[in-house]
Amino acid sequence: MAAPAYLPTLALKFWTPLTYMFTHVDFLHILFNMLWLFWLGKIFIDFLKQRQFVFVYLAGGLAGVLLFILAFNFLPAFKNDVQFSAPLIGASASVMAVVVATATLLPNYSIMLLFFGEVRLKYLAIGYIILSLIDILSNPGGSFAHLGGALFGFIYIKQLQSGNDWSKIFAKRSKLKVVRKNKSASRGNIPDQDVIDNILDKISRSGYDSLTKFEKEQLFNASKKNEP
Repeated sequence: MAAPAYLPTLALKFWTPLTYMFTHVDFLHILFNMLWLFWLGKIFIDFLKQRQFVFVYLAGGLAGVLLFILAFNFLPAFKNDVQFSAPLIGASASVMAVVVATATLLPNYSIMLLFFGEVRLKYLAIGYIILSLIDILSNPGGSFAHLGGALFGFIYIKQLQSGNDWSKIFAKRSKLKVVRKNKSASRGNIPDQDVIDNILDKISRSGYDSLTKFEKEQLFNASKKNEP
């Protein structure tokens, strides 16, 4: 189930870049990963779609294992010992992708942390990344995976804000319908993607609190839409 960095072994266990992100070896590892996934994932889904959440989790995990494999095969400090390196296991890269994606979308959104009080998501993500960099000396495999997931989460949201939703590959094709195209959404209706993109851009620039009551209502309506 764990993903090896050594390419000949990886070729024989080609399924492991997917299975590693759903497997843990100790209780505390899965406990903290799932707590982070619950806390930040809940915020993510409040503003975006479930389809996008699943995509970020899976693609972030793949980005993490890719950076792990590249680092151990091409960086001089690691490539000589790649055959004996510990395989990668755990959801940390996927969780990191969700954390950084949420913080990139809502940098000034605050949550309460025990012993720390109110903390903005951007500082939480930065702290998480710094810890991963420091941990390279003791846990290089996990740290590279964390950084790969973090990079993907950041890029995904930036692309989403530019109008490119990579998660559409998960969307079911709907039957052709004739609809009235409208730049603005009325109250109680689901706003179109252009409206949502503009609102997300505003959140990224100025924070959630900068939204008007109507914009918050539009975002709420969009978050409740039953998407595949």
